[in-house]
Amino acid sequence: MAVKNAAAEIPAYKPRDLDEYPAVDALLERLGLGPYLRDTLSAPVGRNDCWAGETAGGGKAFVKHLVGPEPDVKARMRRLKAFEQCSAAMPSSALRGPRFLGFDEEADLVAFEYVEGARNGAELMVDETFDAALAGRVGRAIGLLHEARPPGWEDFDASPPSQPSVRLLHGIPLPMFENFSFGEVQSWQLMQQDEQLVKAIEVLREKERAAPKVPSHCDLRVDQFLVSDEEFHVTDWEEFRLADPARDVGAFAGEWLYRSVLDIVTDRGDGDNAFLDVELTHEIVIERGVQKMERLLPLVREFWRGYREVRPVVDEGLAHRATAFAGWHLLDRLMASSQKSARLSGIERAAAGIGRAALLTPHKFAATLGFEETT
Repeated sequence: MAVKNAAAEIPAYKPRDLDEYPAVDALLERLGLGPYLRDTLSAPVGRNDCWAGETAGGGKAFVKHLVGPEPDVKARMRRLKAFEQCSAAMPSSALRGPRFLGFDEEADLVAFEYVEGARNGAELMVDETFDAALAGRVGRAIGLLHEARPPGWEDFDASPPSQPSVRLLHGIPLPMFENFSFGEVQSWQLMQQDEQLVKAIEVLREKERAAPKVPSHCDLRVDQFLVSDEEFHVTDWEEFRLADPARDVGAFAGEWLYRSVLDIVTDRGDGDNAFLDVELTHEIVIERGVQKMERLLPLVREFWRGYREVRPVVDEGLAHRATAFAGWHLLDRLMASSQKSARLSGIERAAAGIGRAALLTPHKFAATLGFEETT
């Protein structure tokens, strides 16, 4: 059955009790904002504890408590601080986060200015107001980030991101396996038993190691975009480092590729040809998948055009590596969704199949995504 097209709403969740985290109000007071007004607080869903709301001083702030193993938390804090160093030296139109207010490194807290009147990029994607003009702006902003060479940039973290993990493709540690949902077991089994896919990921990681390294977000998703009439910001810079620029380019393309697959079972963009109660045969999935890609992938082409406007000179293999990373993005989304499911759906398997194709044959898939040469 088709799912009707509806605008996404971002729910406000109840944050953790601040009485358990007195360091939060202490940080805000040191920053001159005053403590939070408790009845104004909300929190987005995520792996970290977060608080957003008004302060006694009349302003609004967003505070994040980084959680996880201590070495990982400290590394993420260092990368956040490195990004702020980089951001200060970039043009105003480069990709940037909300204004950084301060941090408490001992308590693993970071504070940012609350962005008023902004809409989430995933919401814009679903209600179809993430347009070509915005995609071009995003491309230029990411291109300027990749071109940035701030003082001391050579000392930024240059360690490779952990995913895709070749090690996990050859075997899952028992403690990790014991916490898997059945959907996750299916996802990893699907990949581990595919020798061609494993080899393609190994080749991608080898090419990534040899690629030029530039300042990169390294965890880009449209739900991290905060878009207002005048500007846009991107959140979650904890994975910022010197990395292959293909990661950010491929992640943006992968988001739209994934959306086009999800839209196979919606009536979004169908016009008068309503898609209701149709049996999803393999042929219909392919046919509708192509239609949905043709409708959404022009945004990726506009993104690429904007990117190349500010980065006219890129390394020869960037487009193909970005295509492969777009393919990996679909598999990564598959694993993320499988954490909460008992089994993989047909659409999730379709997304995995398209991701696999992009990983195995990026030289063929690059033009489909719009990563052709621009002049």
